[in-house]
Amino acid sequence: MSYEGEFASYKPLSRIVESDRVKTLLKKARTITAAPGSSKGIVPKPAPVLNAQLPDYAFAIDGSYAEVDVKNGYPGAKIGYVTVASVLLDLKRVDELDENRPIDPREFRKTEEASTLDAALPGCNVVTRNHTSALESFREAFYENFLEVLGDDQDGRFLLDTYEALLTKRSSTSTACPYKDRAGCQRSFVIPAGTSSCPCSNAYPVYSTDALRVHERFHDSSTNGETFGEVMQVWERVLLIHLLRWFERRGLLEQITKVAFILDGPLAMFGHPAWLSPIIKSELKRINKVVRAQTGRDLLVIGIEKTGTFVTHFEELDRTESGAALFPNGTYALLTDAYIKDRIVFSSSDKPYGQDTYFGRKFFYKAKSGARIVGTMPMLDDAQDDITSEDPEKYLSFSSVCATLDKLVSSRFPNSVGPIITAHSHAAIPLVLGTKVLEQLARALVKPE
Repeated sequence: MSYEGEFASYKPLSRIVESDRVKTLLKKARTITAAPGSSKGIVPKPAPVLNAQLPDYAFAIDGSYAEVDVKNGYPGAKIGYVTVASVLLDLKRVDELDENRPIDPREFRKTEEASTLDAALPGCNVVTRNHTSALESFREAFYENFLEVLGDDQDGRFLLDTYEALLTKRSSTSTACPYKDRAGCQRSFVIPAGTSSCPCSNAYPVYSTDALRVHERFHDSSTNGETFGEVMQVWERVLLIHLLRWFERRGLLEQITKVAFILDGPLAMFGHPAWLSPIIKSELKRINKVVRAQTGRDLLVIGIEKTGTFVTHFEELDRTESGAALFPNGTYALLTDAYIKDRIVFSSSDKPYGQDTYFGRKFFYKAKSGARIVGTMPMLDDAQDDITSEDPEKYLSFSSVCATLDKLVSSRFPNSVGPIITAHSHAAIPLVLGTKVLEQLARALVKPE
């Protein structure tokens, strides 16, 4: 580790690159010699013809998190902020305005409605109430923030209600006692909904959110960006299910195909809360069964990846030596298990890629505008679980997915989708100005009562 303000020179970098050890390692590494478009490559296909009416609304979800230094007398004290924004875009109104260009910016802004879920969570060296550690403070605050998020005043259901409904569908899997480091408790037990107690003689409080095991990544004496990232991930995906269940409770599933739900990132759960993924998949299948019976169509849910290995691969794939694009505009490729393991994420496992973490199927789509979209669509019945097939007819909503992406791609940023940009603008915490405001709020939060 360098000192603050100290930067490495090019000499050590040159030495590393030219090192015999590095060269030897690279010689041992696997390489791919198959060129794009070869038998091991992808053959892009024209997007299926739209077989249904496009949605009237798009509902996008995106999150952000930041850590802020606070002064409470302890060195390195921090508070974490997690924000998840949701944006409802009226696509019909956008079409109406588009017919009479130029569009009045004030009228266009009326086509979007945004709301945010915000949480302030204890980080390193921030201990609240009568707790004995920052970890215990974090666990309680994580649970309470779930309990405080009310999706709809009339509905009266909290985000915690949806999470605990998913929790009850988990098989009887034991979780290590959250106090094993504090009290040396080596027990594991099934964590129920609500608040309960550790079964040991100390009877310490246990929260339903402890089953997510996010706290296992928490550090009392260092930064906790990964912890807050897992919190954000859980909130985004539980919020999606919360919205779908709201439609169900209101008896509006017959109307839900008028809405495209767009999530920032893949339709997956990673890290400690990954056990939620198969439960979310099961819940999507359950709800979709009702939707399909009532409408003959599937839910329209799309995960959009902005960065990562798959995005990089699509960029590399969509070029030839002559510089011409391999993927014509308006074409797609469903990524199979074999292709992913052979060309993107090497694996010799017999287990299908993403079986434990994904509740969606990855695809590449080159929009009519030329934008490259790396997307995920949900697996909504048992036939769609098969990622060895390239048959798009298994996915009833795939033609709507492609047509919706054509409608929503934005020219503001490369390969971007408009509603996600808007959601991110509401969720993003500015690195300079925003953290100064948050620091003031954090100071107020840690004032002694």
